[in-house]
Amino acid sequence: MSFKQVHTVPKLAVPIRLQEYGPGIFNLIATKSALKKALKKQCITVNGLTATTATYIKGGETIEFLIPEQNIKGKSFVFPLKVIFEDNHLAVISKPAGILVSGNSFKTIANALAQNIKTSILEPQTVAQPVHRLDYGTTGLLLIGKTSTAIRRLNKMFEEGTINKSYFAVTIGEIKANGQINLPIGKKVATTYYKLIQSVSSRRYGRLNLVELWPQTGRRHQLRKHLSAIKSPILGDKEYGEHPMVLKGKGIYLHAHSLQFIHPFTKETMALRQALPEKFSKIFQITNN
Repeated sequence: MSFKQVHTVPKLAVPIRLQEYGPGIFNLIATKSALKKALKKQCITVNGLTATTATYIKGGETIEFLIPEQNIKGKSFVFPLKVIFEDNHLAVISKPAGILVSGNSFKTIANALAQNIKTSILEPQTVAQPVHRLDYGTTGLLLIGKTSTAIRRLNKMFEEGTINKSYFAVTIGEIKANGQINLPIGKKVATTYYKLIQSVSSRRYGRLNLVELWPQTGRRHQLRKHLSAIKSPILGDKEYGEHPMVLKGKGIYLHAHSLQFIHPFTKETMALRQALPEKFSKIFQITNN
């Protein structure tokens, strides 16, 4: 018995060899050598055709990785997760701080899903996998695809901007009541809307703000970079903040609060929210989150 993982290639500026693009897109293929082994064993297809080291990726392709059952068992990571919603197509889980969503590490959300998400009864069976990312220190809602068809459709919905996300952050310093941040990231358009919810005085930082954020694009570290650019960095952000020695052990104050989208199969309107972590309520008067 085997399972599949599915990856949809985003738009690319120029074609690239699969052996250059592929490392890291699947949990079990973190390196070029691992990718070459999988290609040699004919475990990878691109748009349904068996891929080789000569295969080029142009953008928009569907890459599938056929995973032997013994490999899946070997990567199972026991880590309890709170499941917010689940059906046979998709799931939404609560990601805690201090764990990677996926990547080279064994201790990831992706490797813990088998312990927390039920196997879909729909064919073809596949390994459940996250369809977007949250940073290591970020908490909140994470969308999971449970079938290859669901993963492809959810990826397409993210590309088309039909999945709406909102976040809450605690920021440092002065910030306007609301605004729009347009700052390219990696030479790509990146847009974030924000609204100031509460503001309190701080002996150490002068002012702390509870800000709601609506990213219109999904660039890497977009919210962190955008808030830093307007001189109101996120509390606890050691990489982009102006105060790296901050609240040791508390982590970054960034929370993925809501997901809104039309279920790609049932057509139900999905509107999921998760309350802010306790560390937020220790700073602000939060009555309804």
